Amino acid sequence: MRIIAAAGLVALGVLASGAARADILPVPPFKGNDTGGIIAYSMATQVDARQVAVDHCARYGKVVKFLAVQPYDGGYISFSCRWVPYGAADRPIRTLY
Repeated sequence: MRIIAAAGLVALGVLASGAARADILPVPPFKGNDTGGIIAYSMATQVDARQVAVDHCARYGKVVKFLAVQPYDGGYISFSCRWVPYGAADRPIRTLY
């Protein structure tokens, strides 16, 4: 019993002594769900960020509302997907060009 407890203690010590490496996880340039998302500013300088957000929200039958922009390297453009307002067409228009 003492050998098992000692082995468990050694294993716990090895795991606890390792440094947490959050910097090795890749961050995608675009990430979103049905409530909104973020677009990396570096990606927004290469593609039309408005159209990316509009197409993303249209998949869920919603319209886009931009919330904030951090205009520097490492910054993000954030947006939310909202329901189509009353009196509008049933589904948002998705442009293909």
